[in-house]
Amino acid sequence: MAEDKWLMSIVEVGGYQNLQPLYTRLGYRVETVHQMRKAMAMLKRRPPAAIVAEFNFQSDFRDRTSSLESLLATVERLQIAPTIVVFYEKEYAPQFERLHGGNPHVKAIPFPIDEAALEAALSELAS
Repeated sequence: MAEDKWLMSIVEVGGYQNLQPLYTRLGYRVETVHQMRKAMAMLKRRPPAAIVAEFNFQSDFRDRTSSLESLLATVERLQIAPTIVVFYEKEYAPQFERLHGGNPHVKAIPFPIDEAALEAALSELAS
C-alpha cells in the first residue's frame, strides 16, 4: 500500500458501523481520531488522501455551525485537496449545505450510512 494513500477517519460521536474494513479494502491505510483538534494538527503535519468525518450541527456555537467548519477552513488554508466524505443527519441537511457550499471535493452521505454509497463516493472523488 502506498504511504501517501492514507485516510483520516474522524469519529467524534460515532454510533454507526465500523467502516475500517471498507477503507482497507479500497487500499487506504486508516488512522482514526476522536477529536477535531487532533485531526487538524495531524492534517497540518501530513495531509491525507481522504478524510471521512461527521457533521454534528451545534446551534450553541457562537461563530460557526460545527467543528467540521474548522476542519474545512484548515483544508482550504493549507491548499490541499483530499477527498472529503461527510456523514450527516438528514434533519441538518440545510445547515450542512450552507457550510460546504457545493464544494466539489466534499461528498455528503446521510445517516444511516450506506456502505455502497460510501465506496462510490470515495472512488468517485479519488479519480
